[in-house]
Amino acid sequence: MASNYHIATVSSSLFFLLLLTSSSMAALVQQPPLVLKYHNGALLKGTVTVNLIWYGKFTAVQRSVIVDFLQSLTSPKPTQPSVASWWKTTAKYKGGAGASAVIVGKQFLDENYSLGKSLKNSDIVYLAAKGGRSGGAVNVVLTAEDVAVEGFCMSRCGSHGSNRGAAPGGRFAYAWVGNSGRQCPGYCAWPFHQPLYGPQTPPLVAPNGDVGVDGMVINLATVLAGAVTNPFNSGYFEGPATAPLEAVSACTGVFGSGAYPGYAGSVLTDKTSGAGYNAHGVNGRKYLLPAMWDPQTSKCSTLV
Repeated sequence: MASNYHIATVSSSLFFLLLLTSSSMAALVQQPPLVLKYHNGALLKGTVTVNLIWYGKFTAVQRSVIVDFLQSLTSPKPTQPSVASWWKTTAKYKGGAGASAVIVGKQFLDENYSLGKSLKNSDIVYLAAKGGRSGGAVNVVLTAEDVAVEGFCMSRCGSHGSNRGAAPGGRFAYAWVGNSGRQCPGYCAWPFHQPLYGPQTPPLVAPNGDVGVDGMVINLATVLAGAVTNPFNSGYFEGPATAPLEAVSACTGVFGSGAYPGYAGSVLTDKTSGAGYNAHGVNGRKYLLPAMWDPQTSKCSTLV
């Protein structure tokens, strides 16, 4: 069984650290438009089923935050600015008509840590296969805050890839995101926590009251957008296929207008909780979603 596994999420704080040395120059020199090249491969269009594999212990509330986010992607009558309007940017990518209609499919709970609490890449692929082998699905593995994953908190916060089995139709897209709340919130849950590196601006209040899970939403949004616009390493990306810049990872660290290294940008503030957000979801949820590259303007597009 062979797999293509590539990094799809880069830590915001790490991104800021890399930009610090060039930010002053960027202010003086106009940068060329960012262009993600289309490599003429398949994209995931139409109805995309997202199957969830919960690995480790998540509370019912934590699971509901994630599921509500996924259901918000194609909410029919959302309050604006919305998760659904953010997702509609994927409709501008070639390879099919319209944005993918995301539905939540099967859910698997593995609360007994069947593979232990330290996972390798091959373990993620094994767990993802529990969701089935459908070409129109993305199997998402979500690991709890006490689970270590190869590369987690060091070089990535989540990732996506594809796997081709021996049986006909065996190829499927998968993704993984970890809960960084206990291990590295400053690396994978910024701007809800002080960053490990770079400017130390005050963190935003997490809109769902859980730094780790609200950080997971940001990273899930990133890898899911990458999974539908570059599911098999032949869609939209820039740079090497093994570590590409994709629809959202090309815009890392930008959540609102006026963003710069150490500052997420101008976002909305909940009057009651003081939480920072930029998108409304189903069931009264509020989320903070990263900018997405717009192929029509060749710019990173924000909701606010």
